[in-house]
Amino acid sequence: MIIAVLNQKGGVGKTTLATGLAHALELDNPGSTLLIDQDPQGSALDWHEINEGRLLPVLGMSRETLPIDIKAVKDQYQHIVIDGAPAADKLAVAAMKVADLVLIPVQPSPYDVWSSSDIVELVKARQEITDGKLKACILISRAIKNTRIGKDVLEALEDFKLPVLDNRTTSLVAYPTAAGEGQTVLCGGYDQAAKEIQAIKNELVEKFDL
Repeated sequence: MIIAVLNQKGGVGKTTLATGLAHALELDNPGSTLLIDQDPQGSALDWHEINEGRLLPVLGMSRETLPIDIKAVKDQYQHIVIDGAPAADKLAVAAMKVADLVLIPVQPSPYDVWSSSDIVELVKARQEITDGKLKACILISRAIKNTRIGKDVLEALEDFKLPVLDNRTTSLVAYPTAAGEGQTVLCGGYDQAAKEIQAIKNELVEKFDL
């Protein structure tokens, strides 16, 4: 299963989600998961360098030739998670061409929802071409803990006509703290954040048969 974490807007927690999800899948079955850094900024590769490759393998593939480049490693892993480029352009299209599932993290504000419309339209176009073979869902990211998601945000998300996961990440300091140490929140000491990532992983496994 290839999962592409995509959103053209920066600062939505895309890399945090990609590294956390990949680590959760790797912990379930060591040696099963590869993380691909498609972002030209190389944030996941920097994270990988800090932890000296101890958590899981990470490869950089920040070119439009991803559908060709990934063939060399595709059959070696049960799961591949792609940390996508922060743009709704040819790199995003390349990721969609190889993905089985696109996961779109969106912060719970009307502005963030509206700014995600370009990536949603690309996903829908790809779904039409593939007769629905490409699966996609939205994840609410960096929600403020113990606050309700506004009605305007929920209505805007409904307009996208893509499923929204029941589980979400919240704006816990644990996420940037763990990343700065080359870890994920699953490395210990970040109980609440770890529960969020595990719940997201479990929901994806159940709904999309990862």
